[in-house]
Amino acid sequence: MMRRVTGGVALWILGVTAASDILADPVFNRIASFPVPLNLPADMDQATETSAEIIAATEDGMTLVYTDSPLEAVGMIDISDPRAPAAAGIVRLNGEPTSVAVTDGKAFVGVNTSESYTEPSGHLTVVDIATKSAAQTCDLGGQPDSVAMNHDGSMLAVAIENERNEDLNDGVIPQLPAGYVTIIPINAGAPDCAAMIVADVTGLADVAGNDPEPEFVDFNRAGEIVVTLQENNHIAIIDSATGVVTAHFSAGSVDLTNVDLDEERALTFDGSQRDRAREPDAVKWIDDNRFVTADEGDYQGGSRTFTIFNRDGSISFDPGPSFEHLIARAGHYPERRSDNKGVEPEGVETATYGEQGYIFVSSERGSIIGVYKDTGASPDFVQLLPSGIGPEGLVAIPKRNLFVVANEVDLIDDGGVRAHVMLFELAEGDAAYPTLISGIDDVGRPVGWGALSGLAADPEVAGKLYAVNDSFYGLQPTIFTIDATQTPAAIVDATVVTRAGYPAQKLDMEGVVADGEGGFWIASEGRTDRTIPHALYHVNADGEIDEEIGFPDELLSVEKRFGSEGITKIGEGEDMTLWIAIQREWRDDEDGFVKLVSYNPVSARWGAVRYPLQPKGAGWVGLSEITAHGDYVYIVERDNQIGQAAALKKLYRVPLGEMQPSELGGDLPVVTKEEVRDFIPDLKAFGGYVVDKVEGFAIDVASEAFAVTDNDGVDDSSGETFFLKLGPL
Repeated sequence: MMRRVTGGVALWILGVTAASDILADPVFNRIASFPVPLNLPADMDQATETSAEIIAATEDGMTLVYTDSPLEAVGMIDISDPRAPAAAGIVRLNGEPTSVAVTDGKAFVGVNTSESYTEPSGHLTVVDIATKSAAQTCDLGGQPDSVAMNHDGSMLAVAIENERNEDLNDGVIPQLPAGYVTIIPINAGAPDCAAMIVADVTGLADVAGNDPEPEFVDFNRAGEIVVTLQENNHIAIIDSATGVVTAHFSAGSVDLTNVDLDEERALTFDGSQRDRAREPDAVKWIDDNRFVTADEGDYQGGSRTFTIFNRDGSISFDPGPSFEHLIARAGHYPERRSDNKGVEPEGVETATYGEQGYIFVSSERGSIIGVYKDTGASPDFVQLLPSGIGPEGLVAIPKRNLFVVANEVDLIDDGGVRAHVMLFELAEGDAAYPTLISGIDDVGRPVGWGALSGLAADPEVAGKLYAVNDSFYGLQPTIFTIDATQTPAAIVDATVVTRAGYPAQKLDMEGVVADGEGGFWIASEGRTDRTIPHALYHVNADGEIDEEIGFPDELLSVEKRFGSEGITKIGEGEDMTLWIAIQREWRDDEDGFVKLVSYNPVSARWGAVRYPLQPKGAGWVGLSEITAHGDYVYIVERDNQIGQAAALKKLYRVPLGEMQPSELGGDLPVVTKEEVRDFIPDLKAFGGYVVDKVEGFAIDVASEAFAVTDNDGVDDSSGETFFLKLGPL
C-alpha cells in the first residue's frame, strides 16, 4: 500500500532543478488579483453574481476589458499599476456578452440575445472604452461565441455557434439551425456591417456535418482564420478576404492511458480509453503554420490535454497524459470530474516575450495554467500558475511582461470566493508556485494528493514532515511523507492507511503525530450522520491500523460534527499523553470556548482543558491544529472566511505548564494564549486571495516551523495549496 516516488525524475519534469542556467531563466509569478465585484456600481446589491470570462487588453496594455455574462455587461480594470489593479467601471449591454476583442480604444463585443436554441440571435456591440458608451451595430443573425481581431485591427471574425440544447436527445447533434463564421471589416474603428462576409462551414465534418457549431476563432498574420468546430471534432481554415474554406480536417482522436476515470474519492490514474475524440475548444495560432488547441471535449470526447497542429492538419505535438499528470502532482486534480473530462483544458494563449515564444494552457476544472516555451518542435514545460477558480479567458501583454487570467466562477451563493481577474509578471527570480509537488510512482503514474488536513514533524530528521488527507478522499486515506528541504517541498512517499490490507473506511483524518517508533497517531473527525466515529487510531509504519480508540461517553453525549482537528503528544513512556484540538464548541461548551482533550494510552484516562477563542466576526471561529514543541503547545485558530472577508488565520501558543487536564464533565481549567504569527500576510504574499483553511502546522527537530493549507480536493476551490516555510519561531 506504499507508493514509492521517483523523486529525481519527477522534479526535473516540473522544471525544479539546481542547474544555474535553468534558474537564470525568467519566470511568471502572480503579482495581483482583482475581485470582479469591485466593479459593481455602489447602488447595486454587492451580493449580485458577477463573472469574468473572456478578457482582452488595450493596445497600450493599461486597461483590461472582460465579459460579465451574469451582469450582461463588460467590465474594465485599470492596470496602469499592475500590482494595484483598480475598478474602471462597467458598461451594461442589451444581452449576454460572450466574447470581446479590443482595438483603437474600442471593445468589440459579441452579444447573445437568443430566445431559444431554435431561434438564435445576436449582435455586435462596440464599446468606447474612454467614454464607456455602447452602440449596437451589426446584426449577426445568430448566437455569437468567440470574437477575434486580426493583427492590424482591420478585420473581425465571429464564431456564430448556434449551440445545441444539451437536454434534447442527450445533446446529440445535429440540432439545427447550423452555425457559421462572420468576417467584418473594421474602418476607422467602426465595423462595416454591409461588407460582412458569412463563411459557410457546413458539409465539412464527418460528425453532423450539416450542423457545425463554431466554437473559437483566431487570425494568423497571413490573414487566415482557424476555427474549431468542437462538437463536430473538426477544424477549418478560412481565407479572411473571401470567406472561403481553404483547408479542413478532423481533430482526430487519442488513446488515453494512466488516467483517472472514476469519481470514487481516490486518485488512481489507472484507467485507459481508446479512440477518445479531441473535441477542441479554444485555438490560437503559434505562427503562420502552426496552432494549438485546448482539447476540452464536449459530449463524446476530450483528450484532457492540448495539441499543436501543423497547418495541414498533421500533429506537431501531443503531450499525452503529461499535462494532466503535472496538474495532479501539484495537487490540482479535480477528482469529481474524473468520469467526465478530467482537468478539462479550455483556454489557450500564445505570445512572444522578448525573443521567446510561450504557450499557455488553462485547466478549467483544475484551476491552473500550464506554461510552455515554444521551440518550433516539442515545447518545453516551464511552470504551473495558480489561476483562481475556473480560468476562462487568457490574455498576454508582452510589452509589459504581463499575463492575465479571467476566472469565471463566483461562489457568492455558497458563501465562497468571488470571481477574480489575476495578473502575472515575467521577471527574473524563482517560481513562487507550486509550493508542494509529488512525483511519479514506480509504475509511471502521478502520486495524486489534495485536501491536506494535518501536519506533523519527524521526531529525528530535520525537514522531514508527514501530512494526511481528509475524508474528501474517503477511499484513499493517505499519510504523505514530505521533504521540506527541497523547493518546492516534495512528497516523497505516500502510505495508504489500511485495515486488514484494504484502504480503511469511515475515516476523516484531521490530525497526525509521529509516535517516535515509526508509526503514527491519527485523529479522525467524526460525522455521526455519516457513521464516521469520533476516534483516535494508531497506525504502524506500514500504514496498518493496529488500535482504535473511540471517544468516551462523556464526549459523545455532547458531540457535534466539528470534532478533532489536530493531535499532538506530550511526554514519553507511561506519561505520554495525546492532546486533541476540538474545532468548535460542543453542546456543553460555553460560547467562545472549545476543548483541548487529553488521552493517556497507558492509563486510558481522558481529560480536557478549555481554550478561549477569538471573538467571532462573520462566520465561525475554530481550531485547525495543535502542536507541542519545547515549552509550549501551538494552536492554529481561524475563521471560515475567504478572500476579502478573511480576518482570522493565526498561530497562538499555550504554556506547556498550563496543559493540566481535569476530568471530563467537570469544571475545566481555562488556558491562556499568546499570539505568535498572523498567517494572512503569508497568504497574501502569493498575490491571490486569502484562502480559508490553514489546516496543518508542525515544528521539526531543528525548530523550523511549517504550515499547510487545505484545498478541499479542488471542489469549489482554486486548488491552491500553500506549504509555508516559516523558519524558526
